[in-house]
Amino acid sequence: MESTPTAVAPAKPSLSKKPSPSFRLRNGSLNVVRLRRVFDLFDRNGDGEITLDEMASALDALGLGADRSGLEAAVGGYIPAGAAGLRFDDFESLHRALGDALFGPIPEVDEVDDEGDMKEAFRVFDEDGDGFISAAELQAVLKKLGLPEARNLDTVQEMICNVDRDHDGRVDFGEFKVMMQGVTVWGA
Repeated sequence: MESTPTAVAPAKPSLSKKPSPSFRLRNGSLNVVRLRRVFDLFDRNGDGEITLDEMASALDALGLGADRSGLEAAVGGYIPAGAAGLRFDDFESLHRALGDALFGPIPEVDEVDDEGDMKEAFRVFDEDGDGFISAAELQAVLKKLGLPEARNLDTVQEMICNVDRDHDGRVDFGEFKVMMQGVTVWGA
């Protein structure tokens, strides 16, 4: 009895939790803005590169407990020879490869769904789903990201006030959208 070789599909990374659909937004320009913000958060010393130590620290701060050897195996191939870490273009390539491995390639879309992407981004901050971002919700997200602004509720409330056009102490979707449309990301 002859056996014919069977093709084996490449293994997808296994995750204990299902990845968030906001891992990769449908709108490329909004995705680059968000990815640049993440890159800048991970690049603690601001040198334009994310070292494995910086990445491990950021993942640990997010509660993802990075295994140094596993991280090096997964990320090491994206660090150019002679570089201390990932530059933004390398980080973007890593993100794209992870997105393709976890979700499949991005399908070609004729229409850009900016409104849907904006709502998806808003939901990251609107933790209780009531349609508003409160100071407590913003503080919780900032804390997860390890940002120093999260330490002081007064600072977080001031951030809310800077965006809160109707002065109700919260940020609604319209205010969030206006704020996001005014964001400029340098180097992206």
